[in-house]
Amino acid sequence: MKILVTGGAGFIGSHVVDAYVKAGHDVVVMDNLVTGFEKNINPKAKFYKMDIQDDGVLEVFKNEKFDIVNHHAAQMDVRRSVSDPVYDAKNNILGSINLMQAAVKTDVKKFIFVSSGGAIYGEQTIFPADEEHVTWPLSPYGITKLTGEKYLYFFSQTYGLKYAILRYANIYGPRQNPHGEAGVVAIFTTRLLNGEQPIINGDGKQTRDYVFVGDVVNANMKVTSYEKNDYFNIGTGIETDVNEIFTHLNELTGNRANEEHGPAKPGEQLRSVLNHAKVNKLLNWSPAVSLKDGLRETVDFFSNQNK
Repeated sequence: MKILVTGGAGFIGSHVVDAYVKAGHDVVVMDNLVTGFEKNINPKAKFYKMDIQDDGVLEVFKNEKFDIVNHHAAQMDVRRSVSDPVYDAKNNILGSINLMQAAVKTDVKKFIFVSSGGAIYGEQTIFPADEEHVTWPLSPYGITKLTGEKYLYFFSQTYGLKYAILRYANIYGPRQNPHGEAGVVAIFTTRLLNGEQPIINGDGKQTRDYVFVGDVVNANMKVTSYEKNDYFNIGTGIETDVNEIFTHLNELTGNRANEEHGPAKPGEQLRSVLNHAKVNKLLNWSPAVSLKDGLRETVDFFSNQNK
């Protein structure tokens, strides 16, 4: 099949591209390289340096005749979404609509949309949250991801576009970008390896559901061949607080830094953890990589980057 991966030069998207190429698919990458890196792109994939909001998107769809769109491109920095919600909405809502319209006009068979279980549910009332949990996002980022889901449902109901939605928890692993506000594992790892002091926001007791990128790739592969319209949480069901992440990384890097805390970030979600029973039942997916093993592989990756 011919598959478009938007954001295919980014952290998660590039791993998905690698898996599609390995499986024998004809893969095309669309990425504006704002947060992605050309070095991440599989050499067997065709590359368009293009923003998903561009008018030229439709022409690419007409020329390439994609069977599947796997939409990973996004403005994914929660804090930037708070400080600049208009920028966030243009990327995550208007960009997604542009892709969905092009998909409908060119008879794309299936649209895989990457959402955020860590953001759309807001402060959870059930732990871990399943897919039927109420959705009250606390950030513009969460709002735009939920909006993208609703638009996809509209395009499905109105034009027959087949879809799958993956609601990611907090993904970590090799190639995660350590420069910015998102991605505590990558940020802490690079600072510890460089002999710098990581700063933990607030008391560090805020929890997240950390999923290794390799497990996420497996979820993408399974949902690609799934024939029904559906949405799935992709998480481990295990809460881990930031202090524990720091402790693990401090040990794995051999840095032995002190645990230092800074001011809490206003509006930061306190707890987030996802139930993956549905995707386990319907797609036989469950996370296979433990947190310690995933962190070790991530540290090894960044250690080799520094050599």
